[in-house]
Amino acid sequence: MDNTTVSLTELAATELAHAIAASSGRSAHTIWGGHGKQLRQTLIALKAGSGLAEHSSPGEATLQVLKGRITLRWETGSQAGSAGDFIPIPEVVHAVDALEDSVILLTVIKPH
Repeated sequence: MDNTTVSLTELAATELAHAIAASSGRSAHTIWGGHGKQLRQTLIALKAGSGLAEHSSPGEATLQVLKGRITLRWETGSQAGSAGDFIPIPEVVHAVDALEDSVILLTVIKPH
């Protein structure tokens, strides 16, 4: 990856359009990181009513809600989030539900 500036506003609009058109109701684009990096940041767009099924995180993770409203849920609780909210993700199996068309920025630090 290079040091090119990424407009999250433009990318969010593009990915949300892809999510709305997709049968899965979601679209994602990795902004930073990948197989050779510990830090990975991925912009995820979710159509209202769609989400991310239960899954585990490969390391410490956070969500920043850029647009819309979501619910992060896990077995013993949940956390609502709306545009501008920053949410630490518990290190347990969890899921994300989009209450309206939403865009989130997922940040994960993979363990060594």
